[in-house]
Amino acid sequence: MDRLKQIESFALVATKGSLTAAAQTEGVAPAVMGRRIDALEERLGVKLLVRTTRRITLTHEGSAFLEDCQRLLVEFADAEASVSAGGLKASGHLRITAPAGFGRRHVAPLVPEFLASHQELSISLNLSDRVVDIAGEGFDCAVRVGDLVDSSLVSMRLADNRRLCVATPGYLKRAGVPQHPSELARQQCLGLSSDASQTRGWAFMVDGELLHWRPSGRLDCSDGQVLHDWCLAGLGLAWRSIWEVEADIKAGRLQAVLEDFAAPPNGIFAVVPQRKHLPLRVRLWIDFLKLNYGDPGYWARAAGRER
Repeated sequence: MDRLKQIESFALVATKGSLTAAAQTEGVAPAVMGRRIDALEERLGVKLLVRTTRRITLTHEGSAFLEDCQRLLVEFADAEASVSAGGLKASGHLRITAPAGFGRRHVAPLVPEFLASHQELSISLNLSDRVVDIAGEGFDCAVRVGDLVDSSLVSMRLADNRRLCVATPGYLKRAGVPQHPSELARQQCLGLSSDASQTRGWAFMVDGELLHWRPSGRLDCSDGQVLHDWCLAGLGLAWRSIWEVEADIKAGRLQAVLEDFAAPPNGIFAVVPQRKHLPLRVRLWIDFLKLNYGDPGYWARAAGRER
């Protein structure tokens, strides 16, 4: 007898509370449901249900097994849906968080397209440069940029994130172009004061070793967009992601320095509370981000929109 059918029948009987009701739902005789339950209990060597003429009661083992069975049946249905033609449909409510600057440019614009493909889904998007406690605050998924702090959360890399040290040509003419990261101490550096990223400082490769500097300056801010604006205003050097400054560099508004010391890319990540039992809506959202961010043409189009 099919093991999956036994499990489905057990879950249905336990939910309906009787063999007759479960049999009616499936369109079979009550005796058929009874034989499936008997076969399941015999195979497992444990009593799952106590059956009387008046009602059915779950044993202690039956209650524990029911919870696992229901979870497995949901996961099996999701797995089938994920490979069925036209079956990639998410439902329910999806709560997402992302850094403010990156979220405005590269998360919020993708939400309507994803939503249009999943008519039974609703989405809440939180944009914040603080490190959001996604488990404690009830978020399904966070998009995070840069180095990740150690935690029990599960992360999946979506794309590389290259960072550059940049300033306006006007600022560099006044202050001089730094030739080595150690010269940053004599520059006005615009620092990110939030715990969201750059917690170890600005990263550079020096003599084959990855080193971090914590440059100081008269200005810092917890909002990356403000730092970008200050940098464009010629107030100092900033260490920013390529997705943020690429259009400005191409337009001549900003100039990259210390490129010979550029650190290897860090990452853009999807972060979830746990890998197991990930709802289909979350898995599809992560796959959707991977599809977009993994396309080099996406970043070129995004940079083109900003010029």
